[in-house]
Amino acid sequence: MALIKKVRGYEPVVGENTFLADNATLIGNVTVGRDCSIWFNAVLRGDVNKIVIGDRTNIQDGVVLHTIYDGAKHPSQTIIGNDVSVGHNAIIHGARIGDNCLIGMGATLLDNAVVPSGCIIAANALVRSNEQLEPNSLYAGVPARRIKEVTEEQRQEIIFRTARDYMLYASWFAEDAEDVVRE
Repeated sequence: MALIKKVRGYEPVVGENTFLADNATLIGNVTVGRDCSIWFNAVLRGDVNKIVIGDRTNIQDGVVLHTIYDGAKHPSQTIIGNDVSVGHNAIIHGARIGDNCLIGMGATLLDNAVVPSGCIIAANALVRSNEQLEPNSLYAGVPARRIKEVTEEQRQEIIFRTARDYMLYASWFAEDAEDVVRE
């Protein structure tokens, strides 16, 4: 069963039909939308400021989401839109991500960076603090630089397909859980 912990008076809120892996951790001021999946060893640590995740978004294995304290000089919040895939072992620390994005494996997004709708952030890319990226663009490298525009075909094949696939994968675990309850 996932670890869901109240802190500073905030208790995580999880939307309907959302899969939480057995060892996923949600702490404090965390809101997860509907039809999402939070995978194994993912940590959503809303102890110092809020984390909000939209609908149909997947937070894959080993991802860490955190923020800067709301009482700090330059606080940050982690806000992730709808239909977003956050790849294995990515770190999102107080960044804002629009709808229909793919964040690659091992990517790091720092405080108050803004990733608008339709972006792909390549594996292991580093999006620096306060960066304002262009919508519908592919970014790669350390630090991340715009490589090209994301085409409609790429949006369908990479962004939307990944989000749909993770909804399917999560359903397998729900089916297995139902089987265990029946036995």
